[in-house]
Amino acid sequence: MTAHELPLGRHVDYPREYDASLLFPIARALGREHIGIDDAAPPFVGHDRWHAYELSWLDGRGKPRVATATVSVPATSPHLIESKSLKLYLNSFNSSRFDSAQAVLDTIAADLSAAAGAPVAVVFGLPPIDGDGTAESIDGLDVAIDDYGPPNAAHLSADAGEIVEETLNSALLKSNCPVTGQPDWARVVIAYRGPRLDRAGLLRYLVSFRDHAEFHEQCVERIHADLTRIAQPQWLSVEARYTRRGGLDINPWRGSPGLAAPAAGRDERQ
Repeated sequence: MTAHELPLGRHVDYPREYDASLLFPIARALGREHIGIDDAAPPFVGHDRWHAYELSWLDGRGKPRVATATVSVPATSPHLIESKSLKLYLNSFNSSRFDSAQAVLDTIAADLSAAAGAPVAVVFGLPPIDGDGTAESIDGLDVAIDDYGPPNAAHLSADAGEIVEETLNSALLKSNCPVTGQPDWARVVIAYRGPRLDRAGLLRYLVSFRDHAEFHEQCVERIHADLTRIAQPQWLSVEARYTRRGGLDINPWRGSPGLAAPAAGRDERQ
């Protein structure tokens, strides 16, 4: 199947029974090549954390069961999983019988692991909605902006004479689906230690994704790569919390090697 044959953006029959073949993996190397990232040795660790709000199946006696689930795909997996295919796959459980809830978890984990090419963790439930914590918003900066794409790293700069450790966030990140052109909205959290980032330039850079077409995971990797190259921080963490579409939201995180992942949480917009 090619990108033009994706189920995304065209009429697809509603799945009537469980079907693992609905999952569509996309090689991470394709997007990373455009960013200038060596897929064989990526300069970060990370994961893609999915939240599923509309999971349902039939128990052994045919009674419907409903649940939510959290899925974590490692950034080291050879493939990411295209979002609409994941939605269709989870919908294929709606009219299928499973002997136990654990059998549902085991089936999803096995199928997603096969599609991603690496072990995928799946658990019932969702992380709590949390606040910004120590993150400082840059959205209130009084700046003029007229650059909406493609992503323009020339806006970024950092003061090597002032080393800081801080966490910044912006809810103004928007990009577009590379197949349908539909908007994807997110709040991005950037934590780092290193030369102080120019905040106005950082905000202009993030807004320059506004008309850009790229998958969520690739946008986060691009942000991490551009900040690493220009600011050369001692360590860096970039997480984007995208709003829900089709009963799913995705939260890609990329961090410097050896960095612990941020605590799992959700935004009110999700």
